[in-house]
Amino acid sequence: MSQRGALYPWRTIDGDENSAYYPAGTAQVHINADIAYAIRQYVEATGDTLFLADKGAEILFETSRFWVDLGHFNPARGGAFCIDAVTGPDEYTAVVNNNAYTNLMAQSQLRYAYETAGLLRREYPGQYEALKRKIGLGDEEPGLWLEAAERMYVPYDEELGIYAQDDAFLSKKKWDFDNAPAEKYPLLLHYHPLVIYRHQVLKQADLVLALFLLGERFTLEEKRRNYEYYEPLTTHDSSLSPCIHSIVSAEIGDLAGAYDYFNRTVRMDLDDINGNAKDGLHTAAMAGSWMAIVNGFGGFRNADGRLSFRPKLPAHWDGCRFRITYRGRLLEIRMKPSGTEYALLEGEPMAFLHEGREVAIKPQETLRL
Repeated sequence: MSQRGALYPWRTIDGDENSAYYPAGTAQVHINADIAYAIRQYVEATGDTLFLADKGAEILFETSRFWVDLGHFNPARGGAFCIDAVTGPDEYTAVVNNNAYTNLMAQSQLRYAYETAGLLRREYPGQYEALKRKIGLGDEEPGLWLEAAERMYVPYDEELGIYAQDDAFLSKKKWDFDNAPAEKYPLLLHYHPLVIYRHQVLKQADLVLALFLLGERFTLEEKRRNYEYYEPLTTHDSSLSPCIHSIVSAEIGDLAGAYDYFNRTVRMDLDDINGNAKDGLHTAAMAGSWMAIVNGFGGFRNADGRLSFRPKLPAHWDGCRFRITYRGRLLEIRMKPSGTEYALLEGEPMAFLHEGREVAIKPQETLRL
């Protein structure tokens, strides 16, 4: 790819990039930031900073080098850091400048890489010096990661009050959903990619995915405005899409819509909704079924080292129960029409947020809220 650092393959069998169609494969460089996000979630859930020192930091640093080399401080954007010619999660909009999801996730990664360098300097100086020698890390590089993050360009439309999916997306003509026959879905099997690329139409959650993964960055009203704009433009031709829409729909208060998307996710293979179950199970949609329950109806989030819940039980459910393992603790959440119960089954006392209010729980204690 003629870039510094490391880039994970979008699709691989043996470690090398195997995407046959680069606009909807290799161009999805957000894979780097997605993996960095997973590392951060793991460390926050476990407290395993030794993993960062031994393995995670090298991943973060090499992939952050890629971002800084791929993007540029653009004079045409007032010196903002821009990332050009990429594809975001939406594979119906390819090779664009400043995909908002990509830039937001890269920004989050670059800040985390900078913070991780500081953590290693303070708490693991031996491993940090060894890693610097191994990858040739310059003393100035972490500061450049932070500068790119602070000056990251994220397209925003003031008139609509929403984030633009990319620099050009909102200037395109909207897809004519009213006159698109049902038998023409999924679109990618019936229209040339260039036909699809010329329109405002999404295969799957893109900016809406950022509303979930980076939820602490947006207000509830911002989530509602952005969701209400992009949801009608989304075909869900990807099995990865309904679960994310279920989660965000639940968060903004549309429980009926959240349940419809949950039902589509959980029945993806049972009803062969996408007409391709003959090719294998949709294992990511299976994981999405769990996420729609726990992150959606349970309102579970793990951000900035703190657990939070905003439970919303579907009206026709008698109850729902799930468990969370967090830093050696086992917390059980029981959602009922009368309220929510939290039981700390294992581990040390802990605190978390319920509906924005901090509560503390002791071992073997059950809280009824």
